[in-house]
Amino acid sequence: MKHPLQTTALLIFLFVAAQVVGLSLVSLSQDVTVSPTGEREVVARPTVLGERPDAQGGESFLLIAIGVLIGTAIALALIRFGLFRIWRAWFFLAVWVALSIALGVLLPAAIAISAAAVLSAWKAFRPNPIVHNLTEILVYGGIAVLIAPLFDLWWAIALLLAVSVYDWIAVLRTGHMVTLAKAQADRNLFAGLYLPMGKVMTPSRQTIRAPAPPKASKDEGGAAVLGGGDISFPLVLASVAQVWLIEARNLAPATALSASLVVTLGATVALATLFALAKKGRFYPAMPALTAGCLAGLGIIALIL
Repeated sequence: MKHPLQTTALLIFLFVAAQVVGLSLVSLSQDVTVSPTGEREVVARPTVLGERPDAQGGESFLLIAIGVLIGTAIALALIRFGLFRIWRAWFFLAVWVALSIALGVLLPAAIAISAAAVLSAWKAFRPNPIVHNLTEILVYGGIAVLIAPLFDLWWAIALLLAVSVYDWIAVLRTGHMVTLAKAQADRNLFAGLYLPMGKVMTPSRQTIRAPAPPKASKDEGGAAVLGGGDISFPLVLASVAQVWLIEARNLAPATALSASLVVTLGATVALATLFALAKKGRFYPAMPALTAGCLAGLGIIALIL
């Protein structure tokens, strides 16, 4: 096992929490209309920050793909030239947007945007593990609320398959995803779940050493991590599956929400298996396993419902 059992269990718990909260936010952000013949249609309401990009299907796939590539290139350039102040500002902005959208599902716009700004500043400039991970749970819900309505089921599956291939290349071949993860962890700006086991997160460039457990992973600075993409992409597929169950299988929204959790269950089993089989001191691409788990869960839903 890559991490101590308690740490692994906490990572899995936070992963599941992000999926459940995210699916709930997506459900709350949608209106469901019923035609005179009893057919249901899902309409996503505008986000608190405005309308979504005008894209669907293949256009959405291309938009996300280009965004991932450009974002990765910018991040690597910032690392290469040591522009970490710009990185911190970029991190703050990205978190603020996602948190605003997530909180905007539950709160009036002005309150949501203001609260998101406070939490984002806390996360970016005064980081600590509790604030970091609790806000991460909401961040991916905001991402799903924003982009899930841009995909149908088949394009969402295609997106996860493409991301899985990219993740495998980026971790095991080029290694640039490992470089990004280490740089983010070193600067306390990690985009994903982050459980420091041998150090305490602080806003400065220095790290305050704390007594490290004997089994802390050396390759991650004594931290257990799970990247943001490993959380958001399974959530997007489950969110799209939720809409598919309402429209194609004519399920009530509450039933569709419950059924879509089978996708989450498949992803969780896959993640737990990966953690159990992984070796200490090594990085692994999680998306291939998570995609397999998501598709297994989706297959179960399709067979039963």
